[in-house]
Amino acid sequence: MSSSLQSILSLLIIPLSSLLLLVLLRIKSRSQTHVLPPSPPGLPLIGNLHQIGPLLHRSLAALSRTHGPLMLLHLGRVPVLVVSSPDAARDVLRHQDHVSSGRPATAVAKALLYGCRDLGFCPYGDYWRQLRKICAVHLLSSKRVQSYRLAREEEVAAMIASIASSSKASSTVDMSAVLYSFTNDSLCRAVSGKFKREEGRKKVLTELVHENSVLLNKFCVGDYFPWLSWVDRFVGFLERAKKIHKRWDELLDEMIKEHADRLRAPENKNHEEKDFVDVLLSLENDSEIEFVLTPLSMKALLVDMFGAGTETSYVALEWAMAELIRNPRVMKKLQDEVRGLTAGRKTPIKEEELNQITYLKAVIKETLRLHPPAPLLIPRELLEDCTIQGYSIPKKTRIYVNAWAIGRDSKYWDAPEEFRPERFVEDAALDLNGNDFRYLPFGSGRRICPGLHFAVASLELALANLVRHFDWELPGKLTTEELHMEEAVGLVVGREGALRLVAKPWSI
Repeated sequence: MSSSLQSILSLLIIPLSSLLLLVLLRIKSRSQTHVLPPSPPGLPLIGNLHQIGPLLHRSLAALSRTHGPLMLLHLGRVPVLVVSSPDAARDVLRHQDHVSSGRPATAVAKALLYGCRDLGFCPYGDYWRQLRKICAVHLLSSKRVQSYRLAREEEVAAMIASIASSSKASSTVDMSAVLYSFTNDSLCRAVSGKFKREEGRKKVLTELVHENSVLLNKFCVGDYFPWLSWVDRFVGFLERAKKIHKRWDELLDEMIKEHADRLRAPENKNHEEKDFVDVLLSLENDSEIEFVLTPLSMKALLVDMFGAGTETSYVALEWAMAELIRNPRVMKKLQDEVRGLTAGRKTPIKEEELNQITYLKAVIKETLRLHPPAPLLIPRELLEDCTIQGYSIPKKTRIYVNAWAIGRDSKYWDAPEEFRPERFVEDAALDLNGNDFRYLPFGSGRRICPGLHFAVASLELALANLVRHFDWELPGKLTTEELHMEEAVGLVVGREGALRLVAKPWSI
């Protein structure tokens, strides 16, 4: 090698080395600032789909115990962030609420819910904000919920009479059927008023609500592998969803027309008892609404009300009754409190008396801790890249908040698998409003369930009167240990199978 070439190389080696060092430092810096959460090892193409069972919340909880409370999965082409601790939930639902309030638009949701024009599944933005305002101010405000007090009391009285009649005719009562009928009737009463008693319509509504719950929980291949969306058409999920949507559309068109005709009638000009349909019709030309409330938007909202309102309240009541049967000590303590309040009278408990029954509220809170109706809430989707607990999470990542796992975590709950309402008596400030991230049965932040107060009002009144009017037993020689508590598969998770009990009227 010539001396001149050596001189040139010696001159170049320092800047080349410096440049290489800068590149390496930049790569290292970038890798450090784009750290992804831990993930279980996946397979090519399908990612972690093979590790997911039918009860998704349980599968995710099991994986999180190994890989941590903030875990990244890949379900096909979809990145999924699983949140399983209060601290991680606080980061997502409070600190990053503004960017984590999106919704993934699944094929079935678009088919059933008017292109996701409803409140639950519609994209985050101005339209969603207006729908939320309509619900918060006009449909589900404290004042509006209170206005349905008499209707709730009438429906509870009808349920108690039905159980008394059934207990005379048969040794057992199908409480699953009774509780579903009660929640369906109560919801129909609030949504469509006097039309609730039409048995044909009630049967159709029951079928449609059930179909929605089943279909929204279905695994659609195209949601995770877009190039295989033809498979969903082949297996018939989307066709089934379109047929159910058509039935919803016809039913709601008929319902809205009936209400519009009634409101136009001169004798109803000053009609004060307004159900949800009446309220929505009155808002069509409201100047405070920043967009036109179209018939499609109305119908999408009504599907939400019927579906979410019926299923969640029904499964919560059924879980509460099952837990009380399995825990005689809790049942007796609750009955003593309720019956002590109504000593010397035969009339049902009224809603204004419920604030005096503190243990009742604790029983319902404990039921929702162990058995949140939507254990993964409704999935969210990131609107932009963000950092959560030091991890870089890319835009469009789907987020599952495992409220079921958080509510059973022994780090935050003493004896978490036990049904112990006293924990909510000792910590009465632990409420349902999503302010304490150890306890999220209704979610938190912008996407918290807007029907929280409506649901709790029905749950408290119904459960108080059920334990007040009857002594409850299991049929035959079945013991409390033998009462199964397996979960059914669905978007809303209830018990598997019917809850059959013996109801013995209580006499003063």
